Amino acid sequence: MNKTLLTIVLVFAGVVVNQSAAQTQAQAAAPQQPGAQQPGQPGQPAPGQQSAPAQQKKEIKDPAEYNAYVGAVQQSDAAAKISGLEAFLQQYPSSIMKEDALELLMVAYQQTGNQAKMADAAQRLLQVNPNNVRALALLAYSNKAGQKWADAEKYAIQGLQALPRMQKGEMVSDADFEKQKTQLAALMNNVAGFSALQVKDYASAQKYLRAAVEADPNNLENVYPLALAYLTATPADDVNGLFFIARAASLAKDPAGKDQITKFGVSRYRKYHGSEQGWNEMLAMTANTPLPPPNFTISQYTPPTPKQQAHDLVTSKAPKDMSFAEWELILSAGDAQDAEKVWNAIKGVSLQMEGQVIKASSTKLEIAGSQDDIEQRRADIELTMTGPIPARLMPKDGSTLDFEGTPVSYTPSPFMMVMEKGALLTKAAPATKKRTPVHRRKPGSR
Repeated sequence: MNKTLLTIVLVFAGVVVNQSAAQTQAQAAAPQQPGAQQPGQPGQPAPGQQSAPAQQKKEIKDPAEYNAYVGAVQQSDAAAKISGLEAFLQQYPSSIMKEDALELLMVAYQQTGNQAKMADAAQRLLQVNPNNVRALALLAYSNKAGQKWADAEKYAIQGLQALPRMQKGEMVSDADFEKQKTQLAALMNNVAGFSALQVKDYASAQKYLRAAVEADPNNLENVYPLALAYLTATPADDVNGLFFIARAASLAKDPAGKDQITKFGVSRYRKYHGSEQGWNEMLAMTANTPLPPPNFTISQYTPPTPKQQAHDLVTSKAPKDMSFAEWELILSAGDAQDAEKVWNAIKGVSLQMEGQVIKASSTKLEIAGSQDDIEQRRADIELTMTGPIPARLMPKDGSTLDFEGTPVSYTPSPFMMVMEKGALLTKAAPATKKRTPVHRRKPGSR
């Protein structure tokens, strides 16, 4: 559980409850004179200013109930405070201070490290006031810590919905109250978004985590999950995701974590953009820029089509310098002019090559010559031998062999090159003439 955020919830609860207790203690048990200002009650706002909704003034009129409540809340020892508050709640189950007592009880249980009782106090608090924001926030984070994602998200969303109706304590300034609401909103947006991310509800994860980042832009625990929510969605929002993963790398303090985030960011950036060009500039920009600027974009790399790859090969290499896989790409995917140029260069020419046997007979071998077809155990060469292969030299299926053959025809799709005048070569065959298979580039690969 995020201790800092949990502390925010509990501190807020403690401050409000303690202020309420102090105010109650300061009030006389007897009714006040009409129009008299209560001890500790702030003055009216200046003309033109609007004050946040104040909590309705609570007053315990029964001296015994008053003494029991004040005696409990004044205890400095957490265990003694728990005992006093539990006794008060049992003796006065309908007290006007029941909600305040439960909030303070929730804090006291946290101070003793009793998480189960702390959560139980929060549940009891919601029975009194289903919109108690501090209880909802606490339950949201408790369930997040227990990886109960549905419950965590449910309580967080309830808390966000209740937050606008949260009442300000009479002794809380407007500025402090707004700060509390902002921090609680960031906390619950974090829980709701992170929980949604765990169950792959990417739209909700993006919505709530983006709100959390906007409220608390320097918190890595908001920024990094938001980056993942954008990058792991289907389809991914790469532009926003890459911005926030760079921002997360800038915010990370732990060297190991920073390195891991950076490596992931660079990998995704290269995949989207086609190179690392611009990554360092984006890192520098996000270090001081918490949100994407207007019109922020990253250009997306569009890989060449197989036809374009084939043409690039023909214009950059002579056919005699190409691998078999490159011939296959051009003959199967290139335009007619490029295919004709390559075929005219190799047709009828005796070639020495290496490949993997897919199927063998004494007069014909089916061979995989490109790495792709070797991996797929799929023949792309049909080699007719000049004569029967002796039994002692018969290659086994799956074995690698050197051979010689002359191309006579080919089929573009599925690709098959027919070769004649086949012969097996020994390992002593000149290495300069042997063509090692090269992995054929597929559509979309680089």
